[in-house]
Amino acid sequence: MHDLALYRKYRPATFNDVKGQEHIVSVLEKSVKDGNVSHAYLFVGSRGTGKTSVARIFAKEIGVSVNDMYEIDAASNRGIDDIRELRDGVRVLPFDSKYKVYIIDEVHMLSKDAWGALLKTLEEPPKHVIFILATTELHKVPETIISRCQVFNFKKPTENIAKILIEEVAEAEGYELEKGASELLAILADGSFRDALGVLQKVLNFSKGKKVSKEDIEKITGAPKTTLVNEILSAIAHADLERGIKTVRDISMENLDMKLFMKLLILKFRMAMILRYAPKLADDMSNDLSEDDLVFLKSLLKEDKEGMLRSKSLAVLLEAYANIDNAFIPELPLELALVKILEKE
Repeated sequence: MHDLALYRKYRPATFNDVKGQEHIVSVLEKSVKDGNVSHAYLFVGSRGTGKTSVARIFAKEIGVSVNDMYEIDAASNRGIDDIRELRDGVRVLPFDSKYKVYIIDEVHMLSKDAWGALLKTLEEPPKHVIFILATTELHKVPETIISRCQVFNFKKPTENIAKILIEEVAEAEGYELEKGASELLAILADGSFRDALGVLQKVLNFSKGKKVSKEDIEKITGAPKTTLVNEILSAIAHADLERGIKTVRDISMENLDMKLFMKLLILKFRMAMILRYAPKLADDMSNDLSEDDLVFLKSLLKEDKEGMLRSKSLAVLLEAYANIDNAFIPELPLELALVKILEKE
């Protein structure tokens, strides 16, 4: 594979390339078109949602050259001396652009004194300077700073948006992902474009061929095996609590990420429920499920004599998922959920 990291190789270069942030792109495009540019912006969002990429694109769209664009990592340049140096620099006119753009990443890492120094610059900025601040932790940014910026909230990409990106990049790199593989990678990305391409690169680097299956991804990333998810679903469908508890123990023994496992379980349970209540959607679901998974779920629904694979059970699993972060025994919420669903108390 190419030595360049995929997230850098496929980083958005224009507003049209940006995925999942249409609410931000449309506003910025209009401001560029109308020539109505603010002196300070604050981009807020979790990691890998495109804050820095959009900042670079915006700077480029307003005609700022590489010579007049400055990127500062506040995590490494967080002191008052660093901000004073920046304040001195903003007074200097641009080299060959109308504006100078300062992109300050992880801005919440600035020290208290540095915030004070930056505030003075934001209060009376030179006309040729635009600040774009980026943060993953808005609550750590002083209100006095926030009030002087146009604030844009970046959304986490949905799993479908991440899935589309993964499939496009895999195809561009000459690989084919089997059905269900891109969905698993999107789940592993956990709402981050950068992580989506990072985990894809890991899989492609270690893949033995040009066709990648879910099993390949499970082996390379350590993601919970489909067989274990199916075992829990089968235990619920057959009202077999002992089988369910044993499978939870197997999951624990393999030291798997319980939260990720629960997410995969809930997603597949949802698919089973849709097949039960809306069987005509089976063809649409074939894009997200492998043929083996679809056959398994259809067969399981026929075996579900007591109607355990229904919305009531799914609601219990969702409650268990919400409780995982507070459980000092990671597998306990799932064990309790199985007991509640199968009513064996």
